[in-house]
Amino acid sequence: MKNCNKQNEKIELVDEKTLVIGVDIGSYDEYARAFTCRKQELSKKPLHFYNTAEGFKTFKDWAVNIMKANGLEKIIVGMEPTSIYWEALATYCKDNGMILVHVNPAAVHKSKELDDNDPSKNDRKDPKVIADLVTDGRYSFPYMPEEEYAQLRELSNLRIRTQESLTQCKNRLARWYSRYFPEFKEAYKNVVPKTAMIIMDMYPLPEDIVTLGVEGILQIWRNKKVRAAGESRAKKLYEAAKNSIGRKEAAAVARLEFQSIKEDLDRYQERLEAIDKEVDEILPKIKNADKLFGIKGVGKATVLTFLSEVGDISRFENPKEIQKLAGYAIVTNDSCKH
Repeated sequence: MKNCNKQNEKIELVDEKTLVIGVDIGSYDEYARAFTCRKQELSKKPLHFYNTAEGFKTFKDWAVNIMKANGLEKIIVGMEPTSIYWEALATYCKDNGMILVHVNPAAVHKSKELDDNDPSKNDRKDPKVIADLVTDGRYSFPYMPEEEYAQLRELSNLRIRTQESLTQCKNRLARWYSRYFPEFKEAYKNVVPKTAMIIMDMYPLPEDIVTLGVEGILQIWRNKKVRAAGESRAKKLYEAAKNSIGRKEAAAVARLEFQSIKEDLDRYQERLEAIDKEVDEILPKIKNADKLFGIKGVGKATVLTFLSEVGDISRFENPKEIQKLAGYAIVTNDSCKH
């Protein structure tokens, strides 16, 4: 019953004094059409405008003129949450007193054939389909995080991209080992162990490590004040290098490639640490974040991702709403006796 009430509230919001605008979002071009709550079109033709300050002003002036000319009092702008392209227009609409709503892209796709039995997509048709869904109350209010929650969302996205780049670098290094030093995995299970990286930063190829010798490896570790490695580890690395069947050709290029991968690894690792530092400063300011950390097995990355997607938890009335947001709401599928 609760869902029905919410549906009714959405329908009631689109009353006789409402101008309903459907916008087809693109990476640069936008198209809009305007309707009454009875789905009567008020725009003579679709408005074509661009994702620029001038384009947004054109859209605003067009919408306000239609609203005033027809004695209406408020504007509801409906759009699909297409990638990141909707965000700029959404912020502009919000700042200029328009009500912004989202329609489900799946609902738009399924509704295309209702008017003309044609599933095709075009710039004139889509804004009308979107506006029709809004008029029927089939929309949702987008959550646009602010302050600390906005920072967490951007930090989470940046952290994910940085982590992906770091993983790509590790995969590149693993391929490098397979070509030039396949025995490395006999001495180390990890692709980027700190003690090995100290040696290979200067002596990357097996022949370089053999020339260095066990005592040379130990001396470098002593100079770097490494405590986690001893003679046993040095011997393993030396023996792996001594018995290596890795490629010997183009040694200078192999060293250059290793250095390139190592520099990329260091850069992304430093970026990840900088991001985590920012996260550590913001999370204590988030209400109830400490309770999330109190859940067994939940760490900083999980809390960051959860809060960046969900935002302010207090905006939900019950846990089922969070389940629905995540797409984990249980759905009944029955027919007759089955």
